[in-house]
Amino acid sequence: MSLKAIVKSVISGDTLVLRGRTGPQGQSPKERILHLADVVAPRMGNQTREDEPWAFESRDFLRALTVGKEVSFTSTHSFPSNDDVTRDFGTADIGGMDVASEMLKNGWAKVKESKRDPTEDDIRKRDIEAEAKAAGKGLWNSHGPQARAVHQTMPTDSQAFVSEWKGKSIDALVEQVRDGSTLRVRLFMPDGEHQMVNIALAGVRCARASPKQGEPSEPWAEEAKFFTESRLLQRHVRVIILSLPTATATPFQTGANNAPPPPASIFIGTVLHPAGNVADHLVTAGLARVVDWHAGMLAAGGGMERLRACEKVAKENRACLYANVPTASASTTQSNGTANGNARVFDGTVIRVWSGDQISVIDKESGKERRLQLSSTKGPKLSDPKQAYYAQEAREFLRKKLIGKHVKVMVDFIRPRDGEYEERECATVRYGNQNSNVAEQLVEKGLASVVRHRRDDEDRSSDYDKLMAAEQAAVAETRGIHSGKEQPAVKPPVNISESGARATTFVNGFKRQGKVSAVVDYVASGSRFKLFLPKDNQSLTLVLNGIRAPRTARNPSERSEPFGQEAADFATRRYMQRDVEFEVDTVDKSGGFIGTLWLKSENVAISLVKEGLASVHSFSADGLSWSTQLYAAEAEAKQAQQNIWENYDEEAEKAAQVPPAENDPGRLKSEYLDVIISDVRAENGFSFSVQILNTEGIATLEKLMRDFSLHHRVASPAPSNFVPKAGDLVSAKFSDGSWYRARIRRASPIKKEAEVTFIDYGNQDSVSFSNLRPLDPKFRSLPGQAQDARLSFIRLVASESEYHADAVQRFRQLCEGRKLVANIDYKEGAMLHLRLIDPNDPVATQDPLACINADLLREGLASIDRKGCKYLGAYPHIMSKLQTAVAEAKRDRAGMFEFGDVEEDE
Repeated sequence: MSLKAIVKSVISGDTLVLRGRTGPQGQSPKERILHLADVVAPRMGNQTREDEPWAFESRDFLRALTVGKEVSFTSTHSFPSNDDVTRDFGTADIGGMDVASEMLKNGWAKVKESKRDPTEDDIRKRDIEAEAKAAGKGLWNSHGPQARAVHQTMPTDSQAFVSEWKGKSIDALVEQVRDGSTLRVRLFMPDGEHQMVNIALAGVRCARASPKQGEPSEPWAEEAKFFTESRLLQRHVRVIILSLPTATATPFQTGANNAPPPPASIFIGTVLHPAGNVADHLVTAGLARVVDWHAGMLAAGGGMERLRACEKVAKENRACLYANVPTASASTTQSNGTANGNARVFDGTVIRVWSGDQISVIDKESGKERRLQLSSTKGPKLSDPKQAYYAQEAREFLRKKLIGKHVKVMVDFIRPRDGEYEERECATVRYGNQNSNVAEQLVEKGLASVVRHRRDDEDRSSDYDKLMAAEQAAVAETRGIHSGKEQPAVKPPVNISESGARATTFVNGFKRQGKVSAVVDYVASGSRFKLFLPKDNQSLTLVLNGIRAPRTARNPSERSEPFGQEAADFATRRYMQRDVEFEVDTVDKSGGFIGTLWLKSENVAISLVKEGLASVHSFSADGLSWSTQLYAAEAEAKQAQQNIWENYDEEAEKAAQVPPAENDPGRLKSEYLDVIISDVRAENGFSFSVQILNTEGIATLEKLMRDFSLHHRVASPAPSNFVPKAGDLVSAKFSDGSWYRARIRRASPIKKEAEVTFIDYGNQDSVSFSNLRPLDPKFRSLPGQAQDARLSFIRLVASESEYHADAVQRFRQLCEGRKLVANIDYKEGAMLHLRLIDPNDPVATQDPLACINADLLREGLASIDRKGCKYLGAYPHIMSKLQTAVAEAKRDRAGMFEFGDVEEDE
């Protein structure tokens, strides 16, 4: 009885593997092996034996004749088998042509010797064989078989083989299909050799088929195997080898083993049939999944894009492996183009780079700041010493590329909150005329790695395959984190604003340089910036000169001044991480440099004032070369009633500007003087002396003291009739051994000593008569340079108070021997009532009413002197400031208010 089957493959020139047709549900058909009766052909070799002569040519003839075609066969008898595959001896014909006779006719088989009496059919076959032998066909070729080497095992030096043949097309024959995406092929090398290799189809992976009988395969594995077998097995194809199956190396690997790698058991490549790439068809049929990390291999020819298109079709059809693929989450990315209520696609401006994979963007339409994670991208960690160098490089790359630039953002998905990680929008960010994906550039430079998503995880970058291709390029070129090199530890920048003393040493250098390049590293408030100097690896604090911006809260317990947060936000959005230039004028006592900041040609102080987010600080502004622009900007902001000037009333301001002298004769016109506190006296009531520095007297005093020192260098006794009296001007020897000009306060002839006041410094001492000389007339012309003074508006706590010593000590710390600015608020004979201002105090540069007097009140070490200062009513704005300081002292229980409101009775 004749049966029909499809020839699946050919084992040798006399043996066929037959299969039936597919089942109604697409089941793989059963197979059987048919040995052609009465003929014999050379046996193919394997790993333990070589091919018999002409074995390949014989098999190849039969392969070309029969594979993939339907044959009619008759089984004369069957052999017992150890597996489920039936083994038959019999005959086969194609379209009425006897296959065995055709093999004999072309000389690719011989008639098998038999001990039975020859039949008519045996005689016919021997005649055919004789004709082929006479013609020298096939096995009977007198020149013998072509000499060739057949390598049954994979190349020993796998890396060298891949390097030599990578990307080149090689003719091949598919010898075996292990599963839908794993093949064993015979490569026909140009030198005539045959090289057997195992190939995994690039870009796809099918379910694993069980290699052993009786063991279950993975779902859809047998269907995928049959799909590939029926199209490629023992067909001529072209193979392009792409890579070894080494997954992307883990970044930051060091100390790698230098031993050569063992031979690979498989290569990754593309197998091309005249009808197309079988990988595409496998995915379209839903019998293979796309392998993400192969994207780099397939990027050049657009192979990954084709696979993704096929994958999309399979998912839409819910074919096979994709039958249960969930639909995209509606909670994260909605069909109406929004993500959690925000636009999914938007234009914006980058205002901050947080790390090598996170940025903040201002949405152009809504004005809202949105913090974004670059989709499917993982930057190096700054906290890891091995990664810190690259973390800074990645952050700097993003800063230079994006900060202040217009970008187009597409939110791919929203990563939900997970433990310490907050919910975050993950997006693809493009910039420039080329719409470049900045994450792709980052990965390509080896400054970030690509996140490996789960197979069924659809929350990934819309350019995921390009990211994978970029990473493979970075790995191949050993760039950045893939270099395996240990970079030196990142040195933190030197903070030259650590203290006032340290900052002072840099002032002159900065002044000589003029404008200095820097990067804004942090914005503390509208007028206070932390700058980084890359060239010198230094950081400093810069306070803008000439303006005062509202304060911002430094911790949750504090409250910002009105528009303080707005000023800080404006400065952050406009200047954060920008390349800027700055100039230094001076330094404050905390180490902050006071100066000017430019963004290109834009003066930051003027911009803040123009926006109504800062006011002009007249005391510091008047000395600036651009003060006119500053006042003009403030006038413009007032006119527009912007921000801090929202309640500005021009008429009310004019009324308030009536000269004080017309309203109250007790108020003096403001007169700021540079002074130095030369002496502090706590006995018999608190007082001090000052030297006024911005006069010619100080310069004259310096010359006088040099001459004075020379005059007294030659020891001369006092005149015998010299008896000092109160009020006399004398030369007195101080405890340091030097002579100074002094005035006798009182003298005691009995004790032979006098109490004197040193008229150029204000300090007092008791000096014996032996250390007193009449003052030479030539040293009398210059008036004494020390002037007695007291603090305006306030008095230190009384001497009987336990806080008196603390108050005096605090005053000495703040003032003694220091150069200060003083305003004379009142003159009481020769006594000056002074408001003292520290020019190095950043608060004083921004608040015209800030002063040491108020600081002492705020610390609970002084009280308002309502009895001794009759002029308080002439300074209502200052009184308000002082009363606020007292209230703060009481609130904070500072100084004498430590145990409650125990302010001294007035």
